[in-house]
Amino acid sequence: MKKMSFYVPLLAAVAACGGPSKEEKAQAQADTPADTVATAAAPVDLPEPYASKSVTKRSKVIGWPAGRTPTVPGGFTITEYAGNFNSPRWAYVTPNGDVLVAESNTIPTTVKKKVAAALDLDPSKSLKPTSANRITLLRDTNKDGKPDVRETFLADLNQPLGMLVLGDYFYVANTDGVLRYAYKPGQTKITGPGQKILDLPAGGYNNHWTRNLLASADGSKIYVSVGSGSNVGENGMENEKRRANILEINPDGSGERIYAAGLRNPVGMDWAPGTNTLWTAVNERDELGDELVPDYLTSVKQGAFYGWPYAYFGAHEDPRRKGEAPELVQKTVVPDVPLGPHTASLGLAFYDQKGFPAKYQNGAFIGQHGSWNRSAFSGYKVVFVPFQNGRPSGKMEDFATGFIANEEGKEVYGRPVGVTVMPDGAILITDDAGNKVWRVSAAI
Repeated sequence: MKKMSFYVPLLAAVAACGGPSKEEKAQAQADTPADTVATAAAPVDLPEPYASKSVTKRSKVIGWPAGRTPTVPGGFTITEYAGNFNSPRWAYVTPNGDVLVAESNTIPTTVKKKVAAALDLDPSKSLKPTSANRITLLRDTNKDGKPDVRETFLADLNQPLGMLVLGDYFYVANTDGVLRYAYKPGQTKITGPGQKILDLPAGGYNNHWTRNLLASADGSKIYVSVGSGSNVGENGMENEKRRANILEINPDGSGERIYAAGLRNPVGMDWAPGTNTLWTAVNERDELGDELVPDYLTSVKQGAFYGWPYAYFGAHEDPRRKGEAPELVQKTVVPDVPLGPHTASLGLAFYDQKGFPAKYQNGAFIGQHGSWNRSAFSGYKVVFVPFQNGRPSGKMEDFATGFIANEEGKEVYGRPVGVTVMPDGAILITDDAGNKVWRVSAAI
């Protein structure tokens, strides 16, 4: 099998963002710095496209039996933090320590999918007739690692995911826009009206309805992740405007600009501790074979172009977009850390506390929701990438496993998504298929 070698960069200067039109390509060319530099690290090999057959293998979610939990390394303890959710996709810790859990899921848009959802024919539990569309508040008043207050914080949303407290406002990212509400620390629910400060393109492929939020350190900017509306632009690039991007806005929604482009589905975002560098976990494209294309963790350079849909992992042209944008193919930034093909790497949190052993401090935890386009399951776990001085310093390793019950029967107990670091040093893992939030702490 012929393989194409590339290198994971330790430093990669920016490329440009653009689209398929001549005007957009010309702008991308004009915006690209001339002194593009890449410093090589360990080589990684990729097979040729279609070296293996594209396979559909969807998991069957059977739920967690009583007493069973995911598995974590020695020296750690994992327990159920809270359960009985309806697709807990994401968690956020407010400044006063409350945990907010966004409950939302994929909604069917075609007649076939609506029937399948109504009859509960989707074994992966990704497709449901409706979405809970709410945010639930959890509060641990006695600090015993288990919430004793549970309230509906905000309801009647539209597939919410990202949450943020900034100044006197609470922000939530619905699939079709960013809303903000007046907020006071400690309140257990929001009853006042929200203000939509930013419209976002909605609809589209698979699970790319999720929109995440992250504030800059000084609170002057908000970053909004928007996944693509298709696998590889097959519906026309006119349907991908403002998508496959990380957008930057002011806290009032003004001043929108594309911070980085060509990111197929950048869901998790976080700042590497001790730096001003934005990082994201990206869910890459499907249907090129078992080993293509790896999802990835990457630093995000302002103005950079990461390849979607024309190229992947640097200047590897996607054969389905062959010859359409050669200049953008050549300018594609190589991501920092490959996370395995079809893993659905979605969650991202840097460990900025001291409760875990030194090995884990400042490193990145990534939630992998799990594959559907691979002959053998990949993902279905939380992985860890060590960092030193703001850069990856070692190989990716498993951290929370045990979500797969029986691969031969395609059975899984649950599917991890988001990872959230708690002020007490524990981490939370949202399990949207298992309808639980797990808590991992270092054993005392």
